[in-house]
Amino acid sequence: MLDISPLAWAGTIGLIVLLLAVDLVLAAARPHHVGFKEATAWSVFYIAVAIGFGVWFGLQYGSAAGTEYFAGYIIEKSLSVDNLFVFVIIMSTFAVPDKHQHKVLIFGIVLALLMRAVFIALGASLISLFSFTFLLFGLLLIYTAVQLFRHRNEDPDIESNLMVRGARRFLPVSDGYIGGKLLARENGRRVVTPLFIVLIAIGSVDLLFALDSIPAVFGVTEEAYIVFTANAFALLGLRALFFLVRGLLDRLVYLSAGLAIILAFIGVKLILHWLHVDIDESVPEIPTSLSLGVVLGVLVVVTVASLLKTRGLAYEQAHAGSLSLTSGKKKDETPQ
Repeated sequence: MLDISPLAWAGTIGLIVLLLAVDLVLAAARPHHVGFKEATAWSVFYIAVAIGFGVWFGLQYGSAAGTEYFAGYIIEKSLSVDNLFVFVIIMSTFAVPDKHQHKVLIFGIVLALLMRAVFIALGASLISLFSFTFLLFGLLLIYTAVQLFRHRNEDPDIESNLMVRGARRFLPVSDGYIGGKLLARENGRRVVTPLFIVLIAIGSVDLLFALDSIPAVFGVTEEAYIVFTANAFALLGLRALFFLVRGLLDRLVYLSAGLAIILAFIGVKLILHWLHVDIDESVPEIPTSLSLGVVLGVLVVVTVASLLKTRGLAYEQAHAGSLSLTSGKKKDETPQ
């Protein structure tokens, strides 16, 4: 176990809060359509910050720790792209105006960080107390991988989300966004705006992804500090990445299948680790360096294959894949 001082924890959390605050202030103070150049600049900045942190971390705590961080970061970044798929679907379903999408994304990122912090603390505690937690995490990831692969050609039906349906049923909802407010007064009564419903949908999606992503990153490291920083730096650039790649997402037709392979691989890695620790030390383990290579290799293959598959085919469209909190519905895949 690494000896991460309270000062290092405080400094890291302070840096993340500062970056998040800058993002929040920019989104709230100047709502506007984000162009390609602006999105590219911010994406490069956040990736540079994540890489810079990883280099510092590796020099400070050793190359093995640095490798674990970069493996965790790449896993979380790849899973965050699937998260973006669902964000795009939610934005489209509720016709969120461009100038209010900043606010939705920032809320989603903040909520995702908070949920992940809770699950990281819970996961680290369970692992320290019960080694069979690795088996449970491994089985969870394999189950998720199978479900994601089975429903890889579907999109989550946001309108059928239980939380969204409940909010629509019990809360009065305004017709318009009313200046991007969450609560407003319409025809003399207090109402929630569609933005409030959007945030509920985003929150339920964040919960689902936290349940998957935390066991995945525990598959490459047991260090809570590495799990937290890998998640935080992967999520911080999510807003800029959304505006940068939303036009490209439709072409990543094999991404859901690739993520299913990655989750299954990490699940097997966790089960082998449990077998090695609790059953027989002769059971081989998968090293982190190999995990990093497999994850990068799968991402490169599915990205290149997706772009080649969709080249010049307007009717080929990627899907986010459907999991448990939202029921999936198949889209018509007939060429238009």
